[in-house]
Amino acid sequence: MIDWRGTALGAWRGARNGPTVTYGLIAGCVLLFAASPVAGLSPAYGTGHELLVAQSAYFQRWGVIPAELVGGDLRALLTPLTALFVHGSWLHLLGNMLFLYVFGAMTEERMGPAGFVLFYLGCGYLALLGYAAAHAESQQTLVGASGAISGVLGAFLYLFPRARVTSLFPFLFFLPLRFPAWIVLIFWFVLQWLAARSAGSGPGVAYLAHVVGFGIGFVFAWARYRGADRVKPPAAATEGESQP
Repeated sequence: MIDWRGTALGAWRGARNGPTVTYGLIAGCVLLFAASPVAGLSPAYGTGHELLVAQSAYFQRWGVIPAELVGGDLRALLTPLTALFVHGSWLHLLGNMLFLYVFGAMTEERMGPAGFVLFYLGCGYLALLGYAAAHAESQQTLVGASGAISGVLGAFLYLFPRARVTSLFPFLFFLPLRFPAWIVLIFWFVLQWLAARSAGSGPGVAYLAHVVGFGIGFVFAWARYRGADRVKPPAAATEGESQP
């Protein structure tokens, strides 16, 4: 007979003693998305044109509009924080949360809960601000946690370069292959950099925010932990993809 109480209690203790900030960020993003008009789960937002209007208003209210942010609008100064918890689709949400789950736990363990949440929010804010500064005239709304998560990837590269991750590469027919984290993350960064150079300011993926966030995360980890010992032995295997 299964001891459901014991299983539930063990899971609760594991979550409490584990990377609580990482789990909390994931839970918060998922719950907020599910309650938003973008998820399409609530009939309160209507259907058809009415739903599209609600989604547009949602992005306009909580997302970053570069022209307004760079213009110094006081309300817009808060949007880089709110935009971190807004996602444009289920795929956008799940991709970001997968990367946060894979790389956030070990990074949080090294930085501590308080340090990690400040690091996460700071990277996310500066990444979106950097994108806005480079596209100062854009009226396109920018949302998503990718900038903050890219910062986590940058810090992970410095802190755990020998950790091995299981990655899926499309050009290798999505075969799950294990590589050192430094190979996967540098490969990911190069892809983001190349994409950012060819991307415009219109709708699409904000690759520049990924590049800025990754760079900030790596430099912060280097400046903060260069006097301390990094994790040298291979860390426990984690799983992820080659793209957030």
